[in-house]
Amino acid sequence: MTIARSIALFLAAALFEIGGAWLVWQGVREHRGWLWAGAGVIALGVYGFVATLQPDPNFGRILAAYGGVFVAGSLAWAMAVDNFKPDRYDLTGALICLIGITIIMYTPRP
Repeated sequence: MTIARSIALFLAAALFEIGGAWLVWQGVREHRGWLWAGAGVIALGVYGFVATLQPDPNFGRILAAYGGVFVAGSLAWAMAVDNFKPDRYDLTGALICLIGITIIMYTPRP
């Protein structure tokens, strides 16, 4: 159950961080306005809170593993929202990151 909870928290954190950054991008770069950017800032703040709910007590480990979630999640977001077509190198890099997350977070430790 702890691994399932951890994965769900990583997915929620990714949704808030990637979505928040995308909203800021839309507000500023795509000229959709400050409401979009402000909503993005709020979502980014929620991401910071969600990350603290991880069961592992080590900030550095959580953030390092989340970096891999961010890489894979960003590509998935871009595919779903922006019609981005990743190439095999994008996908290979994301897979390597996901393997790294598994090693960092879920390898048994003494």
